[in-house]
Amino acid sequence: MILKSHGAVRQNVDPSLAPGATPLRRSDVYFSADVETDGPIPGPFSMLSFAIVYAGRYDGERFERPKSYDQVFYRELSPISSDFQVDALKVNGLDRNRLTMEGDSPLQAMSDASTWIKNYSGGAYPVLVAYPLSFDWTWLYWYFTKYSKSGSPFDYSRCFDIKTAFAIKAGIPVAEAGRSHLPANLASTRKHTHHAVDDAIEQAEIFANVFEWEGVNGGDRRSKDLFT
Repeated sequence: MILKSHGAVRQNVDPSLAPGATPLRRSDVYFSADVETDGPIPGPFSMLSFAIVYAGRYDGERFERPKSYDQVFYRELSPISSDFQVDALKVNGLDRNRLTMEGDSPLQAMSDASTWIKNYSGGAYPVLVAYPLSFDWTWLYWYFTKYSKSGSPFDYSRCFDIKTAFAIKAGIPVAEAGRSHLPANLASTRKHTHHAVDDAIEQAEIFANVFEWEGVNGGDRRSKDLFT
């Protein structure tokens, strides 16, 4: 492979490549993630449960949708602080007192999750997907970085926001790209239950639908009709 740098031409020597050969491209392996928490931010508050579901792979040419969504990692965690918001617990229905006594330690759970993700990915790049990404990524990246023995399996930026992808393909503002705006052909048939496994699988189905969708009129974002 020939590289140019500051006007000079240099040879990037890779002894594993034959002369003139193109380096193999590593695929993305996608994991849909959902977290349930007792507050808005990690540190002062705690992640009480999370699920990670295999959601497909892409090699730059072909997207492979899972035949089923049975590759799941799920844990319930012991809280890391005494602070919590009652409204957050009402949403997810988790028993914080029970988790204080029975929940997995964050150190063990995040280390096990990182190992599971890396083993499942093999030589490919693991990428976290969520809808929207910001909340789940904030919590998981913080917990992986603080507690996992091997750090974040998604590095510091390997992530995919389904909401942004939908907005771009639909030709609408991000502010209008919430789940309630998804047309029937992109939405999941599953209910949003606020159980991490159910919601991660629901999200994985939406991700595959959006990824495979060609967009408005096959990518012409000038059209306003999402259903054509």
